[in-house]
Amino acid sequence: MSLFRILLGRTLANREQAERKIGALEGVPAMGLDGLGSSAYGPEAALTILMPLGAAGLTYIGPIMAVIIVLLAILYASYWQTIIAYPNNGGAYTVSKENLGVNASLLAAAALMVDYVLNVTVGISAGVGALVSALPSFHPYILPLCLGILLLIMMVNLRGTLDAGRLFALPTYLFVASFILLLAIGTYKALASGGHPQPVVAPPALPKATEAVTLWLLLRAFASGCTAMTGVEAVSNGVSAFKEPAVKYGHRTLTAIVVILGVLLAGIAYLANAYGVLAMDQDKEGYQSVLSQLAAAVVGRGAFYYTAIGSVLCVLALSANTSFVDFPRLCRLVAEDEFLPRPFAIVGRRLVFSVGILYLAVTAGLLLVVFGGITDRLIPLFAIGAFLTFTMSQAGMVAHWLRAVRAKRDASGRASTRLHLAINAVGASTTGIALLIIVAAKFTEGAWITVLVIPAVIMLLKSIKSYYSQVDSSLRDDRPISLGSVEPPTVLVATEGWNKLTDRALNFALRLSPDVTAVHLTALAGPDDDDEQAIRDRWAKHVEAPARAAGVNPPRLLFLRSDYRLMHEPLLKLIKELQSEFPAHPIALILPEFVKTSWWQFLLHTHRAYRLRSRLLRFGGSQLVIVEIPWYLEEPTIEEGIIEETATSPA
Repeated sequence: MSLFRILLGRTLANREQAERKIGALEGVPAMGLDGLGSSAYGPEAALTILMPLGAAGLTYIGPIMAVIIVLLAILYASYWQTIIAYPNNGGAYTVSKENLGVNASLLAAAALMVDYVLNVTVGISAGVGALVSALPSFHPYILPLCLGILLLIMMVNLRGTLDAGRLFALPTYLFVASFILLLAIGTYKALASGGHPQPVVAPPALPKATEAVTLWLLLRAFASGCTAMTGVEAVSNGVSAFKEPAVKYGHRTLTAIVVILGVLLAGIAYLANAYGVLAMDQDKEGYQSVLSQLAAAVVGRGAFYYTAIGSVLCVLALSANTSFVDFPRLCRLVAEDEFLPRPFAIVGRRLVFSVGILYLAVTAGLLLVVFGGITDRLIPLFAIGAFLTFTMSQAGMVAHWLRAVRAKRDASGRASTRLHLAINAVGASTTGIALLIIVAAKFTEGAWITVLVIPAVIMLLKSIKSYYSQVDSSLRDDRPISLGSVEPPTVLVATEGWNKLTDRALNFALRLSPDVTAVHLTALAGPDDDDEQAIRDRWAKHVEAPARAAGVNPPRLLFLRSDYRLMHEPLLKLIKELQSEFPAHPIALILPEFVKTSWWQFLLHTHRAYRLRSRLLRFGGSQLVIVEIPWYLEEPTIEEGIIEETATSPA
């Protein structure tokens, strides 16, 4: 069994698609890790902005999180309706395309793509930040750890969504159980002590206030805290991943994610204020995340602490899995509309869109390298794409319900539809306002990069569509096949030496046409000439004489000297001469090639045939046809390359 199969599993048949669907149990780890993991860095991002207020900043974290939780509830109601209206991946791209037009859908797609890439980088970097909090000796290895986790998540997702959901279920539910219990213990202690609990391990002393509270600072804290809401749209973007009835399992998954996230945000905000926990500078030694400080304050640094922080590390790092589930599905939809390269729409060996997974991993990896894997450097770029997506999706649903209201004839039906319309209208307006606040608050901190990248992505998508339109237009032909001339072509056989492969190519060429020319390229290895006379003598004995005896017109032998040791240049000159002399006559080039089946064979051969084929395809023109003749060191069997449909080996 190959290492490739061990890592990725056996190739799955199309008929196994239904078996690879997920339920709510796998749905929360597969699509909810982004939302659940954001509870770790969302409140911390808000507390980071409040740091200049010192101890006074803690009094504002509760109201800020309360507003965010209200906004979360509005989004929950909105996306509940979106899943019903669009049960086959009703994400912002689909909703915008059907209700707001192509340009709006491209804006939504670009925002989603940027958001998914940033989610991967922020989630992984925050997870490594949690690890560094518990084990400060790992601080110098932040970037390598980030890249290693990224590679792991990519490999798991290449195995399939079901595998990822099952593998990540344990750390997900361990995180939920650990922190629900930790928040319950902390809340009990806080209430029992009248709001001033005694920490087991005291958090670092609060810094002195360096600024006075302002509305702008609170808006900036709100904007940073809104990163806690990213990932809420994931379920509606990937409804097709659920088994039937997909809407039911989608609703269950969305409900579980939102309820757990709301409880975590409320509990963290309350305990941060009660225990006096502020954010710390991640660039400095001794950094402690907010959750690390809270856990130590509530239960100390014992086994429970390390279990809880370990689960935070896993969930934060694995929160990138949400993007790896939804990003390829989004790319599939965009590629089917020809705004992305067509390979993005092709299902891979494990019934997932492997190209999208690989592209996401490479892009996120580059971003992690550029920003050093530091969460605080990435946070300012975050949330803009998510809230732009929220707004586009809700605005599209408003247009959807407006059409539905006009189509309803009975009063009760119109009243029910107007209720749906009102819910999405509230969602569109609130997320739109939040988006404006986020852009204004984070623009100078780095959000301008996202603001510039999104239009650039839209331009790229449109250029890809323009290319495909041009290709389709040039290939389109409604006329019947032209059979005006079916004369055999002029056949050229390219060779750099005389052997069994050349003999086989000549034999095949004579079956195609009586007009065959063997082209022997000389001086390919350097300035020393080949022994042309020896080749002519062998040609006369082994080619011309047998051909005449068989009543076949003998192929001609032509020597072409390659002054620059390149096969394509003299052949292109010959092809040009033939095209000029016979402009309506097709030319077929027979290209013998030794087939390499082992990695070491690629190191031992020159690959001239491959390079020649590439050059001739690029410059030879439509009058030229290339036919490859393979030669095997060991003749293969067709059965070796066939995937048995009855394969029952474990995945």
